[in-house]
Amino acid sequence: MPAPPVGAVKAHAFVDDLDVPVLEPGDRHHLERVLRLVPGDVVTIADGEGSWRPCRFGASLEPAGEVVMDPGPVPLLTVAFAVVKGDRPEWTVQKLTELGVDVIVPMHTDRSVVRWVGERGERHVARLRRVARESAMQARRSRLPLVEPVAPFTAVVNRPGALLAAPGGRSLAPGDALVLVGPEGGWTSAEVAEGKATISLGPTVLRSETAAVAAGVLLAALRPGGALNAKGG
Repeated sequence: MPAPPVGAVKAHAFVDDLDVPVLEPGDRHHLERVLRLVPGDVVTIADGEGSWRPCRFGASLEPAGEVVMDPGPVPLLTVAFAVVKGDRPEWTVQKLTELGVDVIVPMHTDRSVVRWVGERGERHVARLRRVARESAMQARRSRLPLVEPVAPFTAVVNRPGALLAAPGGRSLAPGDALVLVGPEGGWTSAEVAEGKATISLGPTVLRSETAAVAAGVLLAALRPGGALNAKGG
């Protein structure tokens, strides 16, 4: 079943059951009070795992089409970023979600100033997951990105295909799928000594959160069906 025309869909939301869809109270408030939906407006709902269907908005959601299963993206894209101060991690997760990144990993590195540990870390990660869900609704994603618990650099860098973002590295290429972005102080010699290939994100020096989003842009563009691929780049 083809997706409804973009202009015909007023909003997108996630539900637990596509056969008996029920909006969470916060989502209903957003659709009614912020987006000003009225009964009869067409929305799409998804289960966060790739399945979705159109519905008509009202006191309850009325299914208006069959359930559709989107094929999973290949390869899955992962961006790991060093945790930084303030609300910048939330902004990073928001943008990575909009870009279609599949796995997002907040990370501690040797030069990380901010440390999310224990209950504090759990609260921060829970907040990032809420941000990812809200952003996925805005971006009309059928799959929610996986926001992992905070991980140490050593646990992430040893994953297959891991690449370090660093000046002077090679350009990203089709098939690359996992980029680690360090803090503004950069990687230590011990981290570089892990022997992973380095990749460049451009000719200028980027803030850590900007670098993470730049990595997401480039990875998404190089994935089959991405922007560069669609333009023949």
